Amino acid sequence: MSNHQIKVAIVGASGFTGSELARLLLNHPQVMISMITSESHVGKPFSDLHPQFLNRLDIPLVSADQVDKEYLDVIFLALPHGVSMDFVAKWKESGAKIIDLSGDFRLSSKEVYEEWYQKKHSYPEGFESSVYGLPELFAKKISDANLVANPGCYPTASILSLAPLFAHKLIEENSVIIDAKSGLTGAGIKANATTHFSNVNENFKAYGIAGHRHTIEIEEQLGRLSGNMIMVQFTPHLLPVDRGILVTAYAKVKGKMNQEKLTELYRDFYKDKPFVRLRNLAPGIKDVRGSHFCDVFPVWDERTERVIAISAIDNLLKGAASQAVHNMNLMFDFPEDTGLNQLPLKP
Repeated sequence: MSNHQIKVAIVGASGFTGSELARLLLNHPQVMISMITSESHVGKPFSDLHPQFLNRLDIPLVSADQVDKEYLDVIFLALPHGVSMDFVAKWKESGAKIIDLSGDFRLSSKEVYEEWYQKKHSYPEGFESSVYGLPELFAKKISDANLVANPGCYPTASILSLAPLFAHKLIEENSVIIDAKSGLTGAGIKANATTHFSNVNENFKAYGIAGHRHTIEIEEQLGRLSGNMIMVQFTPHLLPVDRGILVTAYAKVKGKMNQEKLTELYRDFYKDKPFVRLRNLAPGIKDVRGSHFCDVFPVWDERTERVIAISAIDNLLKGAASQAVHNMNLMFDFPEDTGLNQLPLKP
């Protein structure tokens, strides 16, 4: 492990992910934040946008044009889908490693992306070199990568809830139903009619029914684990809370199963994964809020002969920013938990 500090840029400062990345990187012993960009706020101190950083991170925001004018070790792209791809194409030869927090390189091909995102993809070559940044599954590949596609928040919680069973090829075909709920920050920082306070407060609803774009991401990754094409039923819901994701996944399994065997299977699969905590009670979103943990609780229902797997993450952290930092740690050969040992904030 090297002791020098690496220089990082955060591209896209105005959103929740950009500010959470800054919060984590500011306290990371191996990192120097060289620049933070925002096209609409050039020249303003970062702390004007995010007052929680006053006197801690006041650097002036710059335009993304400045990124290739300075030597950088890593560029975090905290940009919307459809925007990141152009920057990846532009900076691919810059010598910096790129961690993209959008969905632009998470899927297997340009064709799959265009079908599910309903957008043209301008840099299909990126799919060949990008690595899916879920450290619990792909740490080795991530450590050798120059372009990491940081996973979606729902897919992170969903994949980790069922990964041990898919890895052991124990899931019955087409039996998986994933019922997922997210806090409001998952919708991004720009308010709209759906995210208006009066629409969200004391309300609860499903959206993206039978076709949410995270479905294909979950299917591709769990399919990679089991070695075949799979199909899942995925339904997201909007919770009237700030942050957190709770996934309840249901599946039929092949062969004989009991609680002891199921628990052992999960324990064995996650034994050397420091940020997946196997719980013996169902986790709530406050058990992980503000942390990089994914809490998982697998239950065997003897009566229906189904596995019910529950997982909880903070959508802005394990679902976005801290996952990106975990990937950076792997790419630069730092101990994987460097800068990521925050305890959950509760209540």
